[in-house]
Amino acid sequence: MGSGKSTIGLGLAKHMKFQFIDLDTYIEERNCKSIPAIFAAQGESGFRLLEQKALHEVSEFVNVVVATGGGTPCFFDNMEVIKKNGISIYLNGTPRILAERLRHSKTDRPLIKGKTEEELIEFIHTTLDKRNFWYNQADYKIDFDHAITIPEMLKILALE
Repeated sequence: MGSGKSTIGLGLAKHMKFQFIDLDTYIEERNCKSIPAIFAAQGESGFRLLEQKALHEVSEFVNVVVATGGGTPCFFDNMEVIKKNGISIYLNGTPRILAERLRHSKTDRPLIKGKTEEELIEFIHTTLDKRNFWYNQADYKIDFDHAITIPEMLKILALE
């Protein structure tokens, strides 16, 4: 959450002349509900089932860059599906920089709603600790403490 997956993904897709899919947007469009509305109606477990289904659907597409939600790799067979069907990238920001980005985000994120800055930093730290097992399986791990530009990303991935 807040690592820049959608921004970087869109930039990579444009550079590669691929379609870009933000998995959360895809889920919202397929279900005619916002992510917060899905969470409210079905809880996190219901959302994760919809997310798994959506990931399986987009994994069949060709010439596409997909930005998943932060939790996507950590449930069901999702990381296996990601690794089997493409190249995976883990954008690893510090909890403090991720909290800063999330505080200024206009996106409604049910998992962090109402948290103070310190609670948010602690939540991010705890969440990363829980998720790093899956995140560290990515083909590329890119650590950052500032905004990564598309040219920097292309250089890291040797795509320029």
